[in-house]
Amino acid sequence: MIIRRAFYHWQFIAAGALPLWLLVGSSIFGSGAWAVLGIFFGAVLIGLGMLLVALVIFARKEVRESRAVSFADVGVLALWHALIIAIPFSTDAAGWLSVLVIIGGLAVFWFAVWELVDSAKRRMRAMVDLVEQAARGQTMPAQPKPAGPQHPLPNTSRPNQTRPPPTFGRTGTPEVIVIEEKRDRP
Repeated sequence: MIIRRAFYHWQFIAAGALPLWLLVGSSIFGSGAWAVLGIFFGAVLIGLGMLLVALVIFARKEVRESRAVSFADVGVLALWHALIIAIPFSTDAAGWLSVLVIIGGLAVFWFAVWELVDSAKRRMRAMVDLVEQAARGQTMPAQPKPAGPQHPLPNTSRPNQTRPPPTFGRTGTPEVIVIEEKRDRP
């Protein structure tokens, strides 16, 4: 769970840190001025792509609630980020690594979209099953209690006692007015 939570936070940090690493690392490890200029534009696009992928992953409800990505997300993000980190180290293979980063980025994006759609399908299917059970009169499945502080409900300290309905200052039985309808026409 620690690794999944770390990647949850890292994906947003990486959207700024890894493009910056591309620029600094390329300058340090001996790329020419034109190569650094080309890497600058590539780094901006990679940063936007990483932010887009992070937002698609963040859109899943279970990711937002648990503040942790799935193990599949950890695997694809780790591979993609490792490819990005490797680009400045090898100026000879930077062209091939750049192609792999682009293909990997597209694959990670579509994987994240697929997981989002699959998650929405599962939640919708669970909701439809719940509605169908309620329509058939079956009992609702027990919902797990969420962690954290609960909102206090009125009269939860005495669950076996019932409260009389409010009278709003009136006593006795309520008045009933009966209006009989008479038809004049046959």
